[in-house]
Amino acid sequence: MTSSAEPVSRAERKKQELRREIIDAAFDCFAERGYHATGIADVATRLGIGHGTFYRYFQNKRDIVDHVVDDLVARITGALTAENAPDAVSTLAEYREQSARIGEALARIFGEDPRVPRLLLFEAPGIDRAMAERILDLFDLAAALTAAYLSHGVELGYLRADLDVGNTARAINGMILGSAIASLRTPEDQTALSEAIRRVMYDGIAAEHPVRSVVDEGLLPPPEV
Repeated sequence: MTSSAEPVSRAERKKQELRREIIDAAFDCFAERGYHATGIADVATRLGIGHGTFYRYFQNKRDIVDHVVDDLVARITGALTAENAPDAVSTLAEYREQSARIGEALARIFGEDPRVPRLLLFEAPGIDRAMAERILDLFDLAAALTAAYLSHGVELGYLRADLDVGNTARAINGMILGSAIASLRTPEDQTALSEAIRRVMYDGIAAEHPVRSVVDEGLLPPPEV
């Protein structure tokens, strides 16, 4: 079967490559200097291009941040498709395996490129009110996606029926954001952090067989009320 899509010309490929290079260079500058301290000249100088070339691709540096966030959203949602989609599993064992795959994918996104959590959590919210709202919208989207996994598990019966889906989703995502922040100092710990999050999700933190107190054993009378 032949594709009906028109082949991309060499000139168009070059344009796409330069556009990507400008985004990456701006991303580097934002991470190193901060958004407000970065100028178009910094990005252009890093790439060895003129200001005019920059403005053929982007309106301003604020325009680039939108594209960076777009790319991040695409990478995150891309990790949640196919075998990692909310309705792709039907048992707790399968969900454990699925969440491990998702955890590994998110650890790569946040751990292998420290610019991502730095921009997303520290730089972007302070750019302007519109960008702050967009980051909050991204967190809401992440909560809705996580809630979809939990709702599916409740519906099929492998997650507890009385689960507070919405708040549990936010709690799980809070742990993930915490690990993303930790990646800025200790990126090598991302795998262990991902595993710790899953242990809290499935096993909790209480001992399986709590040690009985001397009161429980009847060795001492209960305290007077």
